[in-house]
Amino acid sequence: MAEQTRPRASDGAPRIRILIADDHAVLRAGLHVLLDAEPDMEVVGEAGDGATALSRIRELMPDVVLMDLSMPRMGGLEALRQIRGISPKTRVLILTMHDDESYLREALAAGSAGYVLKRAADIELFSAIRAVYQGGTYLHAAHTRVLFEGEASRQRIQPVRESEPALSPREQEILRLVALGYSSRQAADKLHLSPKTVETYRSRLMAKLELRSRADLVRYAMERGLLEEE
Repeated sequence: MAEQTRPRASDGAPRIRILIADDHAVLRAGLHVLLDAEPDMEVVGEAGDGATALSRIRELMPDVVLMDLSMPRMGGLEALRQIRGISPKTRVLILTMHDDESYLREALAAGSAGYVLKRAADIELFSAIRAVYQGGTYLHAAHTRVLFEGEASRQRIQPVRESEPALSPREQEILRLVALGYSSRQAADKLHLSPKTVETYRSRLMAKLELRSRADLVRYAMERGLLEEE
């Protein structure tokens, strides 16, 4: 969009053009109203999944994308890795329910300019949008502390396992989708399995790899390059 045709705020500056990518229509509608009420912001489009988000970004070239992590067809992390090649100037702000160090690290590594939890999506969200639009990075103070503490923890000496269990192609698929934030039902739909089968695979993976939490599973997938773009 040509600069002179862009809607402008009361101070004459161009308004921040925002795309909302989230699979919950009610949340999108609420955010749309809130953001459009800000004098320096306008919502130019919405998407209910990652694939649609990429299509809308190509069409609209927004300034900022609010991106959920868990979406059907294509999750937010997968979409995030492709956005830079589609619209290099578009800044991505993750808006998610996942308050987890592994998701936070993976989102930043994939190119996110910020990370905001949905439960804090009020005044904090406005500040985050303005910060990333201006070229900065937005992290809540608690997330900054988590990153430092996680790094310190990883620096401690850990026992080395002599060998790791081999994973079948199907196990790797399940592991990758779960680590990317897919729910059991979303992963089942993508792989043409039942949700119960996916849950069974997930439980077996946790036991097989001696992992205790989803965060451990995400970290395992990240360290072995299973979340790289295909």
